[in-house]
Amino acid sequence: MAKRDYYEVLGVSRDATEEDIKKAYRRLALKYHPDKNPGSKEAEEKFKEATEAYEVLKDPQKRSTYDQFGHAGLSGAGGFGGFDFSTFDLSDALRAFMRDFGSFGSVFNEFFGSTPTGTQRRYQKGRDLQIRLKLTLEEIATGVEKKIKLKRLQKCTECDGTGVAKGSLKKICPKCQGAGQIRRVSRSLFGQFVNVSTCDYCDGEGMVVDSPCPICRGDGRVKGISTISVKIPAGVTSGNYIQLRGAGNAGPRGGPSGDVVVLIEELEHPTFRRRGDDIMFETLISFTQAALGDEITVPTLDGKVNLKIPPGTQSGRIFRLKGKGIPRLHGYGRGDELIRVLVWVPTRLSSEEKRLLKELASMENMKPQEKDKSFFEKLRETLGL
Repeated sequence: MAKRDYYEVLGVSRDATEEDIKKAYRRLALKYHPDKNPGSKEAEEKFKEATEAYEVLKDPQKRSTYDQFGHAGLSGAGGFGGFDFSTFDLSDALRAFMRDFGSFGSVFNEFFGSTPTGTQRRYQKGRDLQIRLKLTLEEIATGVEKKIKLKRLQKCTECDGTGVAKGSLKKICPKCQGAGQIRRVSRSLFGQFVNVSTCDYCDGEGMVVDSPCPICRGDGRVKGISTISVKIPAGVTSGNYIQLRGAGNAGPRGGPSGDVVVLIEELEHPTFRRRGDDIMFETLISFTQAALGDEITVPTLDGKVNLKIPPGTQSGRIFRLKGKGIPRLHGYGRGDELIRVLVWVPTRLSSEEKRLLKELASMENMKPQEKDKSFFEKLRETLGL
């Protein structure tokens, strides 16, 4: 189903201010929040839709991209500047709401009035996980999809992640009365001080369990192994990362899942060296090939190609193969392949070969001339010597 226009979702004009967007989202979020509409799939979908629209329009960069390209401009792999909402779920929406509008307790009165009820819920996010993914230069050049086995805490299927045994219910924490926080007021010569701390009886959830699930022992999670899929775009490099939202450890007792951060590690290539989006390759040629010219075969990431060596080629000269390098990440075109040729000097010569070389050495054109010095100065500058 096609997505609705984000401005239409929030009910604001295209020139709405950041404050207008925030107010519109808050109104919709309070109206459709799952805790105010328990069991309503329609309310959940409207809550997610409003939160997704808010996440885009409140951010100047995302809003500019959306205004220019629409929904199509918001696709991409996390960590590389894309804004991919293809996996945006209820956990992401709840996390975004709590991030910008405080804990659930801070808006509780707007939901239900001043008296807590059994529907109150304080969500605790599961821990993020971090993995390192090693890639070859060939995989980086084309992009690749990897399947990764991951040990993580998963939702308990026995209690559906609630931590409560079948037939039992949660109840309001008797210590904090469902607030999840304990306030202690103290007085001194300098005035009144209020100390707010997380309730140690319910761990800040506002609810307690009398009969915990026998499988997960009330945690709502069990250890498991999952296989996740991650798409690696072409052009990544060591240090880039991809964030898989909601793929990490499940939150305790129905809390939102953490994320998985995939760190990219580029393996050393036996043939090529990478320099940005370019790759470098070195090859040897003989003295006669350098002097008379030749055509040689060189490897590329796409297969072998022929390279013409013009007569009089000097050792260290660099040839450029356009578009044979690494694709530019989230851009257009590719880098180049730089081929440096080095003239090979034979180490073992026969008597006849020595005689011929001595004869050649006596000729004027076989000795470097004053005009050739500028070439070597440029070569040293290119090589950084």
